[in-house]
Amino acid sequence: MSIQNVMATADIAARRRPGVLAGLVVLVVLLTLVSLGIGPVRLSPVSVIDALFGGGSDVQQVIVREIRLPRTILGFAIGAILGLSGAALQGLLRNPLAFASVFVLLTIAGRNAGLLILILAGLAISSLAGAATALVMNLSSNPFAVLEIAFWLLGSLEDRSFRHVMLALPFIVAGAVILLSQRNAFRVLSLGEETAQSLGVDVGRLRLLVITGVALGVGGAVAVSGTIGFIGLVAPHLMRPLIGHDPTRLLVPSAFTGAALLLAADIAVRIIPSTSDIKVGVLTSIIGVPFFLYLIMRERRALGGGVA
Repeated sequence: MSIQNVMATADIAARRRPGVLAGLVVLVVLLTLVSLGIGPVRLSPVSVIDALFGGGSDVQQVIVREIRLPRTILGFAIGAILGLSGAALQGLLRNPLAFASVFVLLTIAGRNAGLLILILAGLAISSLAGAATALVMNLSSNPFAVLEIAFWLLGSLEDRSFRHVMLALPFIVAGAVILLSQRNAFRVLSLGEETAQSLGVDVGRLRLLVITGVALGVGGAVAVSGTIGFIGLVAPHLMRPLIGHDPTRLLVPSAFTGAALLLAADIAVRIIPSTSDIKVGVLTSIIGVPFFLYLIMRERRALGGGVA
């Protein structure tokens, strides 16, 4: 592709961004209203808005403001920080398949490790994490604690209150602020580390800030929701065909996309017929794993085409 075509594509993506962002905001608002209205007691969007502002019956106000609103706030905030963190990490590493565990993997295996060493290091990290979780469950003398750990591993927004919101939200906001404050550095870094350093970007400091922002945001989210996978991977990829590959412009749309994905998944687990409650982390993994495999196959085809 010529430089002129690349510039034209980037220009089209830049003009398209405000419309895409506006559409995402509208989608998130609609999903929020649906989330507040879905449950054993179904409420219309009008009833939801009325209850939010003090109207309707006392029962409707309790259902919307005390029971469903904390769950919806967490769905939006956690989805947003996962999408934002995914875009930030992919921009930092200049790898569309990267996420947080790559730092641990590269620390153990080394940046220049071969495929076999990377596979073995990945298996070691996975086994260690699984063994640590099993050890905690095995040493627990309270069967209810073991059950809570099992449910946490599945990931859920069910039965969350404003206490959980106040616990997670400060860390999520702090992480988002740190990541967004470095948005201009991601664009320079896309030119390569040496070029970025020559233009005044402290790459080491940038890595530290991004890891800190992701740790704060995702740590606060996971503390109240458990493990919810693949939102951070899927959200940036859904936006790239619409927004372009500029990591700076991808951050905010990825955050709104992550919020929309988690809100939609949380709505789905409430309306899917089942004998027991489906955990939202299970649903995101069921959808995310095939998507991840598709990305891997697409990368393989692209590399094969490049070699040929």
